[in-house]
Amino acid sequence: MSKYEILAPAGAKEQLEAAVRCGADAVYLGTGSFNARRNADNFSGDSLKDAVDYCHLRNVKVFVTLNTLVFDREMQSLYDTVNLIAQSNADGVIVQDLAVANAVKKICPELPLHASTQMAVHNRAGAQLLERLGFSRIVLARELSLNEILMIRKSVTAELEVFVHGAHCMGASGNCYLSAMLGERSGNRGLCAQGCRLNWVSRHGREYALSLKDMSYLDDVKKLADAGINSFKIEGRMKRPEYVAAAVTSLRNALCGKPYNKDILRSVFSRSGFTNGYLKDKRNVEMFGSRIKEDVISANSVLKQLSQLYKKDIHPTPLSAELILSEGKPALLGLNAMGCTSLTEGQTPEEPRNAPLCEEIAQRNISKLGDTPFFLEKFKFENSDNLTLSASALNELRRNAIAKLTAAVTLPRYTINNVSPIPTSKASKNSKRTYRVRLQNFSQYSDSLLSAEYIILPIDQILANKIPLTCIKEKIIAELPPLVYPSSEEKLAKSLQELKKSGFTKAVTGNIGGIEILKNLGFEIFGNSLLNVTNSVSADEYALLGVSDITLSFEMSKKDIENLYSNTRRGTVIYGYLPVMLMRCCPQKSEKGCGDCNGQTFLTDRKGIRFSVLCHNKEYSVLHNSVPLYYGDKTLSNTDFAVLYFTTESCEECTNILNACKNAAPIQGKKTNGLFNRELL
Repeated sequence: MSKYEILAPAGAKEQLEAAVRCGADAVYLGTGSFNARRNADNFSGDSLKDAVDYCHLRNVKVFVTLNTLVFDREMQSLYDTVNLIAQSNADGVIVQDLAVANAVKKICPELPLHASTQMAVHNRAGAQLLERLGFSRIVLARELSLNEILMIRKSVTAELEVFVHGAHCMGASGNCYLSAMLGERSGNRGLCAQGCRLNWVSRHGREYALSLKDMSYLDDVKKLADAGINSFKIEGRMKRPEYVAAAVTSLRNALCGKPYNKDILRSVFSRSGFTNGYLKDKRNVEMFGSRIKEDVISANSVLKQLSQLYKKDIHPTPLSAELILSEGKPALLGLNAMGCTSLTEGQTPEEPRNAPLCEEIAQRNISKLGDTPFFLEKFKFENSDNLTLSASALNELRRNAIAKLTAAVTLPRYTINNVSPIPTSKASKNSKRTYRVRLQNFSQYSDSLLSAEYIILPIDQILANKIPLTCIKEKIIAELPPLVYPSSEEKLAKSLQELKKSGFTKAVTGNIGGIEILKNLGFEIFGNSLLNVTNSVSADEYALLGVSDITLSFEMSKKDIENLYSNTRRGTVIYGYLPVMLMRCCPQKSEKGCGDCNGQTFLTDRKGIRFSVLCHNKEYSVLHNSVPLYYGDKTLSNTDFAVLYFTTESCEECTNILNACKNAAPIQGKKTNGLFNRELL
């Protein structure tokens, strides 16, 4: 890639045209059901091919989003969708699920793979692993600072894509389950209900405590360009074409060092203005904001003005033409554009009644390119026999030649393999499951938990209690932090090396970067539910990466779990206050920072329900569901083990709940079955 790229959202045809006409170098769009904005109009069937052709004829690339999690029952539909994308000539696919990447490699290995921001790539190790897996581009998590982006840039040669304008999710990329757990509409499935934008109240009484302002890094894009970022991405496939036009125009000006109108950009869409807090490493209350009445009203004053930016189509593609008239032979028109040529025959020229066709008139006629994307840059004319050709004949020849050239530019360019997904046949699993207990801290431990297969503890808790744990080290699995940013990678590696020296050899991670770190240090690797495994192929792909077994995503229903056919060992979480949102920007901070916070607080939703927030060494915090999941008193077949995810429970409660699960007994108090008996939309 020779220069940086402006990448614009295209939720529908008008947004696509606005992006292209305002100067985007590439667009990203969705098709079918496997994209993270399923409520956008999107493109399917012939409309996808038409969209790609429209862009390619204007020298604009198209990347198609296949960035959702997939269930086994959807594999055939997924394969059909990948076929459709390959046939469309798209320039790449953006994926989250390793099963989708696997399908692309099987069906069309030439089709470039881009790692979605939903893959939670926020460290060097994750980027390195994905590059080795064949991803040509990595879309970095939005929570990174400029220095952290630089660190990742220096570690890989793959293209890097960074969001520079648009909505900010409060949850860390790929690790938000709030919408799924509260509304059965999963962000990982493209149907986020945006419950975070409702009025959550912090411990200080600050309202809209889960709503961040929109990001805008336009003042800093030159720094990102100097850092080696290849693609500058604008968020907003659900937004109107005027927004796309304003954002693309502003970004183009910013990259050229020209001023842009910040007031117009804010008016067309913002949430109490913009923030660059993550990029500047200033994660404070200034980052928070919500959509207020003034924000909505302000858009009305700029929409008409912005619509003028994309009203007319552009003719960006230079065309070379050569017209040859010879006696007794059909007229020949040769065209050349974008590395493609066409040679078209027309009517036979005639002896002139008056004057022969001159070059000026011929060029004027050939240059009438109307609603095509071409403009005549060079023209060559041969008429040594002094012949003529009528205007209607010239028009017909030009139209036919342009159609032929257009067909050449848009010819299929990929080899597509005729393959189908592996037929589903459920693997045989033991009906008697084992149990694993995950503890938040060592104070929850007691010897009564030794009946479990494994005890999972955060790394720092093991290091602080090595002496009592050494005698049971074979039962201990060290839990990596789910969010490990570049500045923490070296520290994490040293802690893991210390554990290894003390005889602890097992570790679990929920991030693809964690797999790379553990593999390099020689640990036995386990994958937890934050890897978002929802199908058999993905489970097998992680097994190939060296993961011993997988805890499936808690976004799966009982039916989908029981229909898995992978031989990879797998389990499910059957108890716990589930982590519904991982957050790098803490919602509990005040204007003065952390203050007297003890790291264990609550957020209150609009109904007055309290959700606990647990801080992890001031590096990130986790929002937990208000009621615990409990499925210990019910049967769940086709799994090898069950995980009890303890957070704030006492030592006694941990023991009692483990015993209840073993006896398939109910527990007291409020609880939820999660999504086991429901299916995500």
